[in-house]
Amino acid sequence: MEPEPIKKVSIVVSKGSLDGIYPGLIMANGARMAGIEAMMFFTFFGLEGIMKETMDHLKVATVGNPAMRAPKDWGGWRIPTVLGGVPGMSTFATHMMKQEMENLDIPPVGEFIEMIHDSSGEIYACKAAMDMFKFKPEDLCDDVDGILTVGDFYEKSAGAQIIFT
Repeated sequence: MEPEPIKKVSIVVSKGSLDGIYPGLIMANGARMAGIEAMMFFTFFGLEGIMKETMDHLKVATVGNPAMRAPKDWGGWRIPTVLGGVPGMSTFATHMMKQEMENLDIPPVGEFIEMIHDSSGEIYACKAAMDMFKFKPEDLCDDVDGILTVGDFYEKSAGAQIIFT
């Protein structure tokens, strides 16, 4: 018996770093390109990816990331965890990653959010996180479809594969 194809995904984004936001964006965009319904739910620090003030200024998290490495054409060397806290390391890693993404024609966060929204992907902020951080609806980028409670999220996710990035 053939497995049932995925028809709907709900992607939870809870990390506010560049490397925490992009996996969800890439998965949502890929879903839409494949004709799969996609909903994104930004919660806790993931809200940084849909806030007007921060979405295009995200940094790579270098502290405590044992998988951090340079691309092969930059030497492929691993960045020891202890170096993650060195001043300037996050800026360097962010510059390196943004350069590589530009080489692959991967759009900046704001443009990616707009692409997903324009392709009928749904984008929501978490009400509890918005309340906790004292954010207002006007702090969110224009492509956010609304603010949901966790109960609303589960209701809208009925029948979906839920993915945490």
